[in-house]
This record gives sequence, C-alpha cells and structure tokens, in this order.
Amino acid sequence: MNKPKMKYFDKEDILHLVISDEPQSGSLELSPNITVELNNNGELIGIEILNASTFIQETVLDKGHAKELSRANVQVS
Repeated sequence: MNKPKMKYFDKEDILHLVISDEPQSGSLELSPNITVELNNNGELIGIEILNASTFIQETVLDKGHAKELSRANVQVS
C-alpha cells in the first residue's frame, strides 16, 4: 500500500485524498459533494470532496470540535 497523500485545489475548492496510486476503474458518489474512487477490485483508492472548505467547516468546526482543535494549538479561522 502506498503512503496516503492529500492535495487541495484552492481555485476549485476540491480536496483530493489519494490512498493508493493504483489505476481508477470506477467511482461511487456517496453524497452530492463526496465521491470515492475505486480500483479494479472495488477497493477504495481515493476520495474527492467538492466544496471542501464548507465541508470541513460543517463537519469539524460546527460540530463542536473547534474547542478540541484550539486545545491542540491548531489555528481555526
């Protein structure tokens, strides 16, 4: 298994998580903004999150995790 990588496309507000460098043979939309990428065996090899800044804010910051992040000295804007 390859080391996971993360790339953020600022202009498009897309977060792409690469779990494996295997070729993609399919994908599955989990929600309107989240798509998982699959290899030939149907295994997860990547995740694409559209409107990533909104997604992160709604799922992490608005769920009360901001306090935990501030305790860990992580800057939240």
